[in-house]
Amino acid sequence: MNEIHISMSGSPGAEFSAHWRITHEGEITEHVEERGTVPAEYTFIGTELEGTVKLLSDDERLDVDIQKGTNRTRSSTQGAGGTLTLVMR
Repeated sequence: MNEIHISMSGSPGAEFSAHWRITHEGEITEHVEERGTVPAEYTFIGTELEGTVKLLSDDERLDVDIQKGTNRTRSSTQGAGGTLTLVMR
């Protein structure tokens, strides 16, 4: 079982949208968050994750931390419209 954990932090209350594609045993599942707020956490089971996260709030900061096993990636953006494209294999 491959657990992928996503932690969204930054400016408390900052709003974001997220679109996650999770691949597990050849099947792709999509999870869409139209309007989430910081802080937020997600856990998915899969071998691969692709995601796009867009910051919707002005003058706010968004940090995204993704961990799968011992692999970890961190990204951040600031200001409305800031978009992150994330991949974890």
